[in-house]
Amino acid sequence: MKVSISYPPIESEKGVPLLTQNRQFQWFNSPTYIYPMVPAYAATLLKSNGFDVMWDDAIADGLTYSQWLERIKKEKPDIIAIETKTPVVKRHWEIIRDLKGLETGGQRLATVLMGDHVTALPEESLLNSDVDFVLTGGDYDFLLLSLCNYIKQSRTPNSELRTNLEPGIWYRNNGKIKNTGSFQLNNDLDTLPFIDRNLTKWRSYSEKNGNYKRLPGTYTMVGRDCWYHKCTFCSWTTTYPQFRTRRPESLLAEIGNLIESYGVREIMDDTGTFPVGDWLSTFCKGMIECGYNDKVFMDCNMRFGAVSGEEYKLMKDAGFRLLLFGIESANQKTLDRLKKGLTVEKIIESCKQARYAGLYPHITIMFGYPWETYEDALNTLNLGKWLLKKGYAWTVQATVAIPYPGTPLFEECKSNNYLETMDWDSYDMREPVMKTPMPKAKVMELVQGIYSTAFNPEFLIRRAFAIRDISDIKYFLRAGGKVFGHLMDFKTKAKEKNC
Repeated sequence: MKVSISYPPIESEKGVPLLTQNRQFQWFNSPTYIYPMVPAYAATLLKSNGFDVMWDDAIADGLTYSQWLERIKKEKPDIIAIETKTPVVKRHWEIIRDLKGLETGGQRLATVLMGDHVTALPEESLLNSDVDFVLTGGDYDFLLLSLCNYIKQSRTPNSELRTNLEPGIWYRNNGKIKNTGSFQLNNDLDTLPFIDRNLTKWRSYSEKNGNYKRLPGTYTMVGRDCWYHKCTFCSWTTTYPQFRTRRPESLLAEIGNLIESYGVREIMDDTGTFPVGDWLSTFCKGMIECGYNDKVFMDCNMRFGAVSGEEYKLMKDAGFRLLLFGIESANQKTLDRLKKGLTVEKIIESCKQARYAGLYPHITIMFGYPWETYEDALNTLNLGKWLLKKGYAWTVQATVAIPYPGTPLFEECKSNNYLETMDWDSYDMREPVMKTPMPKAKVMELVQGIYSTAFNPEFLIRRAFAIRDISDIKYFLRAGGKVFGHLMDFKTKAKEKNC
């Protein structure tokens, strides 16, 4: 049985959809391809259990929609699984309709949707499309294997059906929508095999990523997803209501394999927040003992205040380079409302500690909260600019705050009549969807405003003095291209093409 894990092309004048391994969907004018870790695990699990697996990221492959449909007709998969997100779910419904209309030699094509949006609203896709199955929860690698085993047995003549559908699956039965109950995150992550990087075309994601200083780069994901797990805006809180992680020794073995077998030079671990405490200490010491700290850079997501200055130094010694921090706002009332568990003073202190240790903080900020005035938003813009100019933060990403279905922020917006629209197409960061005290144009100006820091003399001088070798020059040139791309990403909403 052939299973395709697919990212169909979505053609739009807005740019390239950043769909894979992304907690907040965006269109990028400068193409960025992020390795989709959970689908890659799904592909590996399926292959190791005897399925014929087709890795079908047509976005990274640069296919047009018609070219992709022709590829599907030629390959004739039995099952197509698609990771979806809020701003593209309506398009995926249309794509499933097109798939159902393909001439595939009379075979029964089963379609599957998975991801955070359908976890929040599973019944919606069954009501609005011809999709056969919806997988909820974040362990849709394990769940997809279970579903495929079930379908395989049900289609095998004279086979006794021994596999039951696991909890978390929605489907139709005699025209009625059914489900197998609430999803369960009880899978042992240490049982996962290392991802088959060749099967999942890892090279397609190894260079077009603005965070990598050394190429080729790749991703790992040792934990699912964030041990803090309280931020009200994060869409992955719906898919991972509790935190789990593999052992540090498991990640060390994976890193050794990536260095020796694939020549990887930089690794981004995309756990929502990297494990800390004894876990972090064991991992860092292992990186040093194995000598991996001299062979590869490590990047990760981290929380302000989660580690001490001494621990930052240990991370630096272990080969860590870039740490991704979410500021979101410089206003205490917003930080409290988002349940960030932070103060502005802690943000500044942590950035300084990380830089003093030789690490490079990447900060993210958001604009467009319904309770923030223009002056409030300016506080955030000015803090971001100051951190960049002083060199306490190294890079930045600014976005529009979006309340995704399933999040506490979405429920708060519904309760307080903050939503401008519930047309999911608009939830793509190209415009605010929450009512704000300022015009939409002002929100977009603020988002773009942070990137103007790249032209500030103090910022440029600090970056110039940071250049040590040719890799630094190449990195800054790539980063410059991303800056110009982001300036285009948040221009006025463009007219779209159909699929």
